[in-house]
Amino acid sequence: MGYLNNNTGYPKDLLASRAVIKKDNYALIPPDGLVKNVIPGFDNCDITILATPKLGASFVDYIVTMNQGGENRQGFGGEGIEIFVYVIEGDVKASADTQHFDLTCGGFLYCPPGVKLYLKNNTTTSKLFLYKRRYQPLAGHKPYVVSNNVNNLPKIDYEGMTDVAVQDFLPKELAFDMNFHILTFKPGASHGYIETHVQEHGAYLLSGEGMYVLDNDWIPVKKDDYIFMAAYALQACYAVGHESLSYIYSKDCHRDVEL
Repeated sequence: MGYLNNNTGYPKDLLASRAVIKKDNYALIPPDGLVKNVIPGFDNCDITILATPKLGASFVDYIVTMNQGGENRQGFGGEGIEIFVYVIEGDVKASADTQHFDLTCGGFLYCPPGVKLYLKNNTTTSKLFLYKRRYQPLAGHKPYVVSNNVNNLPKIDYEGMTDVAVQDFLPKELAFDMNFHILTFKPGASHGYIETHVQEHGAYLLSGEGMYVLDNDWIPVKKDDYIFMAAYALQACYAVGHESLSYIYSKDCHRDVEL
């Protein structure tokens, strides 16, 4: 049911999908049914474009599978565009203009506007979560390159709950108009309440299973699903099963609303 599952060609069952698309509200996009997109500059890579302004997002999210020899020597990003990449699986060499980083599983790199991202796969196959967004400048503040690995980031009790942990990727400084986080719910854990806020999210599930409420629709989710949550979309989840539910997600922050 899609190239990511190596299940193409003649159908083996009734055509069906768990996907739910509600533009300008929310979307659940499972790996089944994803197609390849051609993005100039990416060689020997399979790419799927996920959330975009066409869906209602102010950003663009991608899943990138870098095959052997996969690379981007052209550079990704540019003037006014900020970039974030997270390594889900594999080992890549990433560059932010003249700075170079070896990113293994859990590694990430943020490139501020005007700094291009370059990538080269160092192994058989690497899988990346890639993000771009137009930066909102703030007088007197300038973002900078940030790279680390999630295994080095502290796990903080989420709003005082010991069975839910959050990890923050970028500094909490006004120079940054967005951040990335990983939320991890132990089995049976949940948000403390249904959230309703102006921030929007693009979330990729790294592990586990759960029930996610999106605009009062309860939807089962699991590893490798992608969720888009628009501004003011009601949202919360429960973790179910025997494995912790964990997802990486973006959030716009540190800016007032423009009129």
